[in-house]
Amino acid sequence: MKFNNFDGGLTEGQMIEHMKDLASKNKVFKSFIGMGYYNTHVPPVILRNILENPAWYTQYTPYQAEISQGRLESLLNFQTLITDLTGLPMSNASLLDEGTAAAEAMSMCNNIQKGKKKTFIIASNCHPQTIDICKTRADGFELKVVVKDLKDIDYKSGDVCGVLVQYPGTEGEVLDYGEFIKKAHANEVKVVMASDLLALTVLKPPGEFGADIVVGSAQRFGVPMGYGGPHAAFLATSQEYKRMMPGRIIGVSVDSSGKSALRMAMQTREQHIRRDKATSNICTAQALLANMAAMYAVYHGPEGLKAIAQRVHGLAGVFALGLKKLGTVEVQDHAFFDTVKIKTSNAKAIADAAVKSEINLRVVDGNTITVAFDETTTLEDVDKLFKVFAGGKPRLN
Repeated sequence: MKFNNFDGGLTEGQMIEHMKDLASKNKVFKSFIGMGYYNTHVPPVILRNILENPAWYTQYTPYQAEISQGRLESLLNFQTLITDLTGLPMSNASLLDEGTAAAEAMSMCNNIQKGKKKTFIIASNCHPQTIDICKTRADGFELKVVVKDLKDIDYKSGDVCGVLVQYPGTEGEVLDYGEFIKKAHANEVKVVMASDLLALTVLKPPGEFGADIVVGSAQRFGVPMGYGGPHAAFLATSQEYKRMMPGRIIGVSVDSSGKSALRMAMQTREQHIRRDKATSNICTAQALLANMAAMYAVYHGPEGLKAIAQRVHGLAGVFALGLKKLGTVEVQDHAFFDTVKIKTSNAKAIADAAVKSEINLRVVDGNTITVAFDETTTLEDVDKLFKVFAGGKPRLN
């Protein structure tokens, strides 16, 4: 039964039927867009025992530490996961998403410089949504956001508090930021690096480059895309800046009996401390999704995570090599992890052909397409992509 007129209202049963009818019209295509959003396999044990378990999903935040040791242990696992992969010693117990985490890091840079330097530079290789969020948040701090190509970034003004870069870049490139960070530090500028957790299982950690703050999303660690969210973000930094970190930090303490116990060691939101001492008023945690990401890491283990990363990179490599043999487009020749950048004169036509095969690609501009691979990608998917780029012809052997 279809309902086109709601003047008289609907019963609950009729409304459910109507919503099912609307939902049946949705078409979920295979996404190769990337930009911080990837398909992932949720291990069934995590799906059943955490995501679908009211004992976990109704618990927004474990205020009562004495009855929340299990949840606190899981969040401590999340922090440990982040510090291990980023190469920095301090991590909070999750933030809202990657874009707002980057904005929080921008605020940290402003606070570290005590508000004396009011320009924040963002490299153009950052995700566009991250750039937009930082611009929006900057107004509240009276900060000036400048977006520049990496090679054009300089600090001549003497007014730069921090710089944000992406690793790997939004179009897939993997760069060595060692000299870039040395130059920034020589000019007393803090470096924020937005990164990808799966990539960090095989790439050099940002902390080893000398990055001051690392942010990103834990989404591809067992958290469904969910039509864009919610997803748990992370923020890691050095001990020096722990008092300026947003969010909350889980620590190990000792109880009255002398036994090891977990607690929230630091809470910096205004609902927890005096408003003038708060580091942020929007540093909302995503405890459930952070717990899922932590358990995903426990489920697979270090070698399992690395194997997933190597397989994703391998599929991207097969695709790039196949396109070069195909010869109809130009594959950009730079180091990459999971995202292949392609130059072509008919980007829109290729993207439209992909849609007909229920595939979503990212059209960067009229001449540029990127194809991002993930944990769920199969060789059959790669075959379909080849057919799209070959104009419907069979794959190359």
